[in-house]
Amino acid sequence: MTIKFQYNKTSLQGIEQQLKMRQRALPTIKNKESALRLEIKRAKDEAVILEQKLENQIASYQKMAALWNEFDASLIAIQDVHLSSRKFAGIRIPSLDEVIFETKPFSLFNSPKWYCEGLHLLQTMAKIGVEYEFCNMKINLLEYARKKTTQKVNLFEKVQIPGFEDAIRKIKRFMEDEENLSKSSQKIVKTKQANYG
Repeated sequence: MTIKFQYNKTSLQGIEQQLKMRQRALPTIKNKESALRLEIKRAKDEAVILEQKLENQIASYQKMAALWNEFDASLIAIQDVHLSSRKFAGIRIPSLDEVIFETKPFSLFNSPKWYCEGLHLLQTMAKIGVEYEFCNMKINLLEYARKKTTQKVNLFEKVQIPGFEDAIRKIKRFMEDEENLSKSSQKIVKTKQANYG
């Protein structure tokens, strides 16, 4: 990225302001990146725990696999998922509040005894599944924000700040050279005037 500038004091002041702004913002952006990395790690740990919970639930009822053939899966469905959102490091992150199930009525006398427990098990597994998917969605949002923040840190650190510093150096050298040339030409004019005067 080439920084456009002119060799004058106004341009120098503008570039110095841009440089100071980026130097002041860089620590904040780095802190945001670190916070996002930590939050991603927490969310990934949470996803692993939820996945393990789901696997444990499935494994604990594996011995009842034959009974599930007689279970009517249409008795239960997810009716709604309540969400809220919170801000973390300036990013809106959705938060899962509640999963609401719709259970159709069934006859306790005509159904097997384990249907109630089966409904409860399905609710638990579905809730864990929704939480797991939700956690993965949160990880994706955080990863995207972290990636953008890392790009901004790299842009500031590796491109813009060195570019502005280089531009300031060039402008100052040019202005010093111009001043030296001006002083030299004034000396030459004075010397010529003294010789002819």
